[in-house]
Amino acid sequence: MADPWLALEFGVDPAERIAQVGAAHEAFLTAGAAPHRVRDVVRRSWERSARLDPEATPPVDLADDVLAAYRAVHPLARVLPLFRDLLGGIAQDGAHLMAVCDADGRLLWVEGHPGVLRHAERMNFVPGARWDETHAGTNAPGTALAVDHSVQIFATEHFSRPVQRWTCAAAPIHDPATGRLLGAIDITGGDHLANPHSLALVRATARAAEAQLAVGQPVEPGVTTVTALGRDEADLRVDGRRIRLGRRHSELLVLLLHHPEGRTGVQLGLDLYGDDRLHPVTLRAELSRLRRVLGPELLDSRPYRLRGTVRADFTTLAHRLDQGDAAGALDAYPGPLLPGSDAPGVTRLRRLIDGHLRAAVLATADPALLAAWTATPAGADDLVAWQALARALPVGAPRRPLALARIDQLAREYALERATFLQRPRN
Repeated sequence: MADPWLALEFGVDPAERIAQVGAAHEAFLTAGAAPHRVRDVVRRSWERSARLDPEATPPVDLADDVLAAYRAVHPLARVLPLFRDLLGGIAQDGAHLMAVCDADGRLLWVEGHPGVLRHAERMNFVPGARWDETHAGTNAPGTALAVDHSVQIFATEHFSRPVQRWTCAAAPIHDPATGRLLGAIDITGGDHLANPHSLALVRATARAAEAQLAVGQPVEPGVTTVTALGRDEADLRVDGRRIRLGRRHSELLVLLLHHPEGRTGVQLGLDLYGDDRLHPVTLRAELSRLRRVLGPELLDSRPYRLRGTVRADFTTLAHRLDQGDAAGALDAYPGPLLPGSDAPGVTRLRRLIDGHLRAAVLATADPALLAAWTATPAGADDLVAWQALARALPVGAPRRPLALARIDQLAREYALERATFLQRPRN
């Protein structure tokens, strides 16, 4: 079976493929539907990118001293020498770039031959720019972050037309202790990158980075960690082993973590299926399978509850909010809790977490925190937050025109009259 993350199958003519996908891209922009000949990972990414202007370039979020300070404390700064050691030769050969981004798609470092860097600057492929799918559409680092998997994006598979002369391969990098997504490593160049070697190279580099980050982080025996924010399937770490759970097991684990006192089968059924879809036999089977994954020593029954020390990213975030640490909570928030889940109990908890975090950020009136919140999936369409950001920014601040434009855009989308929403800040 062909690797779905590779752009070209063996023997495919690159020029012919560029033409085919380019025609599909134009058809998608016109009709909103991609033909079947487009890879599934690309088709879904185009659908997520559909609101973007295909001629636009990504915005620059961080620059100068702010960018330097942010990079200095980012966890991936520790492995930058490793990236340069493994990919530096490629980055200086006159045909490629090496790029490192954070979990929000901000490019932290972009390195390579000066001539190639100048070409990349034309599409804002520069340090500080936002290359997540929300701001840049389909591209290797942004899509790798969105699907949490290494991927190649080839030429016309890019959503943005200015990027379609490039091909790239990227792989996500995780915190080895918690499984939290830290960012991605990317190589960008010409059509020749659409081969298995470039994808294998970024995969191996990402794994090497995770291994180096793990040095000095001893495994705590008996401690289980769960990562469920910003991902549809939870990531489980048990005694150094990483286990990626399926959707239903992810939901069950989150619900059990939210109720450390335990839940009966009926309560779990209501949380999982709702009032009119209780399936006791199915639920018992799912719990039995979850027990095999976790081990019998971690899951009790009557009531169902977790045993031992279990740490979860969403409970850590909640603790920081309870301590009044809005900045720390936002830093620990890569995205909504299991965003693809429609289980009633998970949906309620997701809304509770997002609402609590949003309220804490709004209460600070801190422009940096408000900007970070509006950059999240939950905050991107938050009209009140954008208004608060515009009010908090002084006249002349580079970010203020963007906030004002977003306020007007959201007001139009929500069909609000100027008088019906919060007073727009004066220019």
